[in-house]
Amino acid sequence: MSAVLKIGDSELDIRTLLERLQQHQLLPRLVQEIVVDQAIASINCDLEEAYKTFCHQRNLVTEQQQQAWQAQNKLTQDQMYMMALREAKIAKFKQETWGHQIESYFLERKVSLDRVLYSLIRTKDPSLAQELYFRLNDDGESFADLARRYSEGQEAQTGGLIGPVELSVPHPMIGRMLSVSQPGQLWSPTPIGEWYVITRLEKFVPAQFDESMRQRLMDELFKTWLKETTQATAVQPLVS
Repeated sequence: MSAVLKIGDSELDIRTLLERLQQHQLLPRLVQEIVVDQAIASINCDLEEAYKTFCHQRNLVTEQQQQAWQAQNKLTQDQMYMMALREAKIAKFKQETWGHQIESYFLERKVSLDRVLYSLIRTKDPSLAQELYFRLNDDGESFADLARRYSEGQEAQTGGLIGPVELSVPHPMIGRMLSVSQPGQLWSPTPIGEWYVITRLEKFVPAQFDESMRQRLMDELFKTWLKETTQATAVQPLVS
């Protein structure tokens, strides 16, 4: 069987190439890209507009910058144009497929997208946790000072302050507590695994349905679709 690809001193025939793709776990990525190509095959985009958008997104303002990027990525001019066109088709495919439902999807996901800034102290000693809670709640001592002195996690370095992070980031129990908290609300020691945690909501930052969020959720739906479609796509070697 004759070679179809040469890399350095290695010449690969079609069977060896397929074996290498499988061996190095590159075949699933190839299948993904083919699934995308099939999905966008019928989509039309203006080539020049696609190229302008492509360069703008990469801050390639001048022709010299574009040529340097092209050389750095070992692309011909035509390949760069085709890459830009493919990106534009994918963006249009996302919009045509999920654009009409993206706002309702945002509302479904909003609870986990809202962000919180909160303070945390954790210790494995339940007696210490109770003492710290009373010192915070009854004596009005500084949360930051007590966290630096007594918290046993990395949050001690920031005076117990964490965030802003999305509500899906903390432990689910902490996330539920914060989701129903008012700013400044202090929670008594709560056992979570081996820890006893004291939390206080500092600030609630609701998620905004802006262009950045819209694009993020569109990408999320696209990735879910791509994963499911790829897994359902039959791959059959035709080389015996």
